[in-house]
Amino acid sequence: MSEVKQIKNSEAKKISDKKTKSLAEGNTKKLTQSKTRSKKIKHSYKVKDAENALVLKLKNGDVVIEMYPDAAPNHVARIKELVRQGFYNGLKFHRVIDGFMAQTGCPYGTGTGGSGKKLKAEFNRNPHKRGTVSMARSMMPDSADSQFFICFADCPWLDGQYTVWGEVTSGMEYVDMIKKGDGANGEVKNPDEIISMVVVADI
Repeated sequence: MSEVKQIKNSEAKKISDKKTKSLAEGNTKKLTQSKTRSKKIKHSYKVKDAENALVLKLKNGDVVIEMYPDAAPNHVARIKELVRQGFYNGLKFHRVIDGFMAQTGCPYGTGTGGSGKKLKAEFNRNPHKRGTVSMARSMMPDSADSQFFICFADCPWLDGQYTVWGEVTSGMEYVDMIKKGDGANGEVKNPDEIISMVVVADI
């Protein structure tokens, strides 16, 4: 048997072709999801109306939010528009008060910003209860923008003063796991983030 020659590091051929490191998007292979698989995923969420339902992906699991287009048509339309733009992906739950609510939707992560489009209030008869999703706003009624909150418990004192646009119908246990704030007014240090939000119909 002939002796196997060991190649030294200096003799080894190195890949240095930069073309392989920055392929154009059109030349890269992407994993696709079959229509059958997508249909199964949609069905697994068991929503009444896929066009008016969202999947809020958190670090601990998926949260399903069914929206109220009849009660708050303009808010629902705007939320869907922002979701489809990817606006909420990566945003922080900057204000979280145990036993009350978790607030998100500020692009700065401070509660001081929005998308730049104010919405006219659509106060309705839907109560603020555990799992309710409602719009945050300033003292002015028509100041809601992109920030919203999810109630951890019943909050009847908010009824009729904030626009309720949806309800968590699945995954509330993951909302409960959102990191709580211990700062002034529920400010959170190193807050949890929205991994992604998607309209169920788009899955």
